[in-house]
Order: sequence, then structure tokens, then C-alpha cells
Amino acid sequence: MKKKFFKLLTKLNKILLPSLTKQGLDLSKATKFQMAIFGWKLYVTKNALD
Repeated sequence: MKKKFFKLLTKLNKILLPSLTKQGLDLSKATKFQMAIFGWKLYVTKNALD
């Protein structure tokens, strides 16, 4: 159940949130908001793969 939920979240993230790597974002120069998006996407992806 948990895994299906996170897989759904990954699909929503892909549609709704910007791809920071395609923008060529340098993480050392990222804003706090961009870091929060990056962290959220990383957390969701990690849990979807477990």
C-alpha cells in the first residue's frame, strides 16, 4: 500500500514539479525553495523504490 502511494506521488511530482537537473541547477547556488523541492523529490523516489 505504501509503495503504491509513493509511486503515485512520483508521477505527480514529474507532472507538477520542475526538473531541476534539466535546468542545469548547481546545488551550491540553489535557493532554499529549490533545495526543498529537490529534497522532497529525493524522499519520494527513495520510498517508491524500497
